Amino acid sequence: MHSNVKRERIRSIDMMRGLVMIIMLIDHVRERFFLHMQVSDPMDIETTSPALFFSRLLAHYCAPVFVFLTGLSAWLYANPVNKPKRDVRLFLFKRGLFILFLEVTFITYSWLGSFDVIYLQVMWAIGVSMLALALLSGLPRNALLAIGLIIVFGHNALTPINYVSHETGYTLWSMLHDRGYIVQSDLLSVKVSYPVLPWIGVILCGFACGPLYGVNKNKALRGSWLLGLAGVTAFLFVFLRGFNIYGETLPWSMQDTAILSAMSLFNMTKYPPSLAFLLFTLSGMFLLLFVFERVNARGMTILDTFGSVPMFFYVLHLYILLVLYTVAVSTWGTNKGVYFGVNEMWQIWLITGVLAITLYYPVRWFSHFKAQHNYWWLKYM
Repeated sequence: MHSNVKRERIRSIDMMRGLVMIIMLIDHVRERFFLHMQVSDPMDIETTSPALFFSRLLAHYCAPVFVFLTGLSAWLYANPVNKPKRDVRLFLFKRGLFILFLEVTFITYSWLGSFDVIYLQVMWAIGVSMLALALLSGLPRNALLAIGLIIVFGHNALTPINYVSHETGYTLWSMLHDRGYIVQSDLLSVKVSYPVLPWIGVILCGFACGPLYGVNKNKALRGSWLLGLAGVTAFLFVFLRGFNIYGETLPWSMQDTAILSAMSLFNMTKYPPSLAFLLFTLSGMFLLLFVFERVNARGMTILDTFGSVPMFFYVLHLYILLVLYTVAVSTWGTNKGVYFGVNEMWQIWLITGVLAITLYYPVRWFSHFKAQHNYWWLKYM
């Protein structure tokens, strides 16, 4: 069943998503063609070049924006304009399960070309966070906001808690707060790369902020809130991180050069995301949401288009990169030890630019197709 329907979308949100999709593309090209220069978490500023460091730092924006806007979009689904409220629980539950299915099947295969190791990454975090929001969405919005803020601000206090693999609680804690293998065998291994507890906090905060885009908030009022949120989160980052008070396991310090000092300051833990990491990235997101609502949308068409069908772009670009890497290894072999790679980061940026232009056309086609049709499966994309 389908009908010709033109869905109204909030273009500033699509542009925000589109920007982080392109930033994500840079990071995934790096993971394909610059993996011989691996980065740790947090990064080792003594061995990581500034170009690699700041490219990786830019990628830190991706997951927080995805997860926060997933929560915000869920609120918009539950509160359609000029229509009765909808129960968001089944919507979140089905889509969360679908995303988890994609993570352990199509997405897992796109990374390694096999199922030897299943890495539970950002889609796992989004899927589990959607399931958690489905369970909690019946609570009052202020309660959801309070729970979200308690998790976001409090989870760093849990860092001293840890388990070894044979202890009861290891598997659950690996999924919630510490990375680790939860299954290891000759046939299959499963590693949690994205512990989900902080991300559950982020999606709850995103859902609670949904009314910013409701019918009762005009552009000016929404702009005031977005600038206020950007300012508060930036201030808390500068205060808590700047004075090494709380919110990051790795303290920063002045270095021999200004660039190294900046690298030390912005060298934050991603797995799980520290409070400093989330304050830094969400502050930038709030500011950009304010800006994107005030720029010429026509001039931002590429961002708008990528952000309108993020799941399609995500799966497509991973398989394009798998094919390109396989062809490169078949043609030139592994020129960087066990990897094939390029020599400089500028080459990663160049490859990303070419891919972004190339991918724009199938993404634009699918965006138009999705906007004009109402097939049931399109709701999962």
